[in-house]
Amino acid sequence: MRSLAQYDPEALTEFARYYGFHYDMTDPLALVEDVLIHMERGLRGQRSSLPMIPAYISPITQVPSGKTVIALDAGGTNLRAALVRFDEQGKAIAQSSGKVPMPGTYGRVSPDQFFEKIAEVTAPLIEAVPAVEGIGFTFSYPMEITKDADGILLALSKEVDAREVIGKAIGRGLRDALARRKINAPEQIVLLNDTVATLLSGLVSIPPHGFEGPDHYGILPGPVVGLILGTGLNTAYPETSIPKIGFASESAPQIVVCETGTFAHRYMGVLDREYDATTKTPGAYTLEKATAGAYLGPLTFHILKQAIQDGVLQFSRSSEFLAWPTLQTKDLNAFMRAPLAAAGPIGELFEPDERAAIAGFVYLASIVTERAARFSAATVAAAVERVGGYDPFAPVRIAVEGTTYLRYQGMRTALESYLHTMLVAGKKRSYMIAPVEQASLFGAAVAALSH
Repeated sequence: MRSLAQYDPEALTEFARYYGFHYDMTDPLALVEDVLIHMERGLRGQRSSLPMIPAYISPITQVPSGKTVIALDAGGTNLRAALVRFDEQGKAIAQSSGKVPMPGTYGRVSPDQFFEKIAEVTAPLIEAVPAVEGIGFTFSYPMEITKDADGILLALSKEVDAREVIGKAIGRGLRDALARRKINAPEQIVLLNDTVATLLSGLVSIPPHGFEGPDHYGILPGPVVGLILGTGLNTAYPETSIPKIGFASESAPQIVVCETGTFAHRYMGVLDREYDATTKTPGAYTLEKATAGAYLGPLTFHILKQAIQDGVLQFSRSSEFLAWPTLQTKDLNAFMRAPLAAAGPIGELFEPDERAAIAGFVYLASIVTERAARFSAATVAAAVERVGGYDPFAPVRIAVEGTTYLRYQGMRTALESYLHTMLVAGKKRSYMIAPVEQASLFGAAVAALSH
């Protein structure tokens, strides 16, 4: 490879192909097919890099109007609770909402104390209305979902000190805590993770038919696929056949969480493998490490360092850059959104006459982003293929949540472009894609009616 004295996209492209991370080294349709094969194997319980975890929730076709439920959302250090009412159009309206610290964030708590704190914010909501149809609980910590849609806690974050709760059923614990308060819990307490919540929120957030005006034909809305592209990557979709648990139903499909970040793609280059070896989980989460916000900055940093060492990227203070311990994704994104501003830790490295070096830096980082978008789009396209999407009046609604999709420079535009290409190849699929707000809360509300 030749060294780069001036901005030369051909040399930079050669570098990207030599080390195997250029986006055009992946065949988009073959990538979708690879994902579909692993999905099918995971559904059958065969060896697969996609575990395909049943959520034991069947999404309702239409949200009934006039229903009131309780939505709980536990994630990070906060617990949110709200009464949610569905209006005449099925739109979710949050009422009497509040936020409190997650139990265990201010010192260790016992299981009884943990569930008592959750009951403390839930009880007033139950008593505030004549009838609560159910409780949906988005619990964004590792869980094993049971057939009755409860969740067995597998782990908690370091910020929450409630280690004795691990192994407990969250829904059962809340129900028992409410009983100690002499309050009858609704029949349904449904546990779900954030990806399922994103999917379900699409039922009340994304218009059902993709066309303006009323529907005089009574056409049922199409299915919803959920995508999270933030710190991590994951997808969920409604599945009609899950052989490994003996489930089959065309009329009432069950949501499956793909755990997409674990997909072992076949397009890892030399630098991908080197970076993977430096992470806490070598050999695992290989797709997530190429796409998600937790890894894009550090991976791009590893690639840029190699470009400097090979002489295809040169600037006067490159030795300082090489000495950095890592590159945070937020800092990389801030630079990529305003590369000529000469601001932030990256911008300050370049001298006023180093326009060519800035262009080379941006060019290489953009290649990494393009590949991440193509990979992410393939996982969504595979989910859409599983659910159909041929009816123009019942498009697949793709609900998306996550800061990497929404804010990372170039990601959303590229992902949606690749997705369109994948879904119009051959038989054209009908779909809509849109970000959803308050996904965890509104998804929990829909879940309360979906089991």
